[in-house]
Amino acid sequence: MPMHLVRAIEHLKKMILGVGAMVEDIVHLAVKSIEECDVELAEKVKKQDLEIDAMEVEVEEECLKILALHQPVAIDLRFIIATLKINNDLERIGDLAVNIANRVLGMGKKEVQIPYDFPAMADTTKQMLKWSLDALVNLDLDLAHTVLYMDDEIDNINRNMYAQTMDCIRKDIKDLEQYILYLSISRYMERIADHITNIAEDVIYMVEGNIVRHRMESMT
Repeated sequence: MPMHLVRAIEHLKKMILGVGAMVEDIVHLAVKSIEECDVELAEKVKKQDLEIDAMEVEVEEECLKILALHQPVAIDLRFIIATLKINNDLERIGDLAVNIANRVLGMGKKEVQIPYDFPAMADTTKQMLKWSLDALVNLDLDLAHTVLYMDDEIDNINRNMYAQTMDCIRKDIKDLEQYILYLSISRYMERIADHITNIAEDVIYMVEGNIVRHRMESMT
């Protein structure tokens, strides 16, 4: 591989990992804002997302520049393609964290017990995000596959949260609006996990050249 292409790819790798680090931070902030009903943290999430949006554009422009100037092939080409897709998924995770922050702002400082196992959902989602990025850094196929299977746990919590929330509403109708907001938060967390799963799938594609999307479903 020509040295100028090596340097370009190393620079791109640092850029996408920088986006990943910021997305990890924004998800942590969004989760903490829910757990502590902290509107100031929620506002911080919204501001930080603007930085992620700007970085997402820079990464995309860098990918296109490498494609145009260096015309990479084989694994280098797969890396650029995967980076473009991962970049988009990271930006979408940031947007969903903002959606969560907006729900927190809608709740204000009123504290209502979360009607489903949010700590487990949040911890699993944060672990999935960390491991998907670790898989990207180390090109770790085993870790990427682990992330794919962890998504089932998030899906199960999200599936059960509707019945649990309805039970809470029946017991205490006065907090209906708060419980509806929690329904939205659960759905947003589930969608974050879906985007993290996409990242793990793109790591597998990057390493093996195989597209695994949708295949996990056919195996179950």
